[in-house]
Amino acid sequence: MAGVTRIEIRETAAELGVLIQQQSNPNLKERLQVLYLLQLPGAMSISGIAKVVGRNRGSVQRPLSLYRANGLAGLLKTRQSPGRPQAIPAWAVNSLKRRLDDPETGFGSYPQVQQWLADTLNVEAEYATVHHLVR
Repeated sequence: MAGVTRIEIRETAAELGVLIQQQSNPNLKERLQVLYLLQLPGAMSISGIAKVVGRNRGSVQRPLSLYRANGLAGLLKTRQSPGRPQAIPAWAVNSLKRRLDDPETGFGSYPQVQQWLADTLNVEAEYATVHHLVR
């Protein structure tokens, strides 16, 4: 049949249906739905499946490549973004926390905390960052 992707799906349609119901992540649920639609009798083409799930053809084929290479575990694996590094490192936060916990050596204002970080720990931080951290 022309246009039907050649992929060996090891899970049955029933197993995929159960996995879809259990999945809470919408992106992973969509990936499983693509496999489910390919596993049904009279499988649709990738373009047809893309229309059904509301994606373009390439967005449907990328997860299939993951499935081909790594199976179901590879398909359901999500990458965690490393995120932006903290403006004030953890060691500086610990040092500041010890200083704030000491009742004899307090700060009168957030700019004083900001200045202490710069002078003592050589950590430059914006006022809003210091305010958020200390508050």
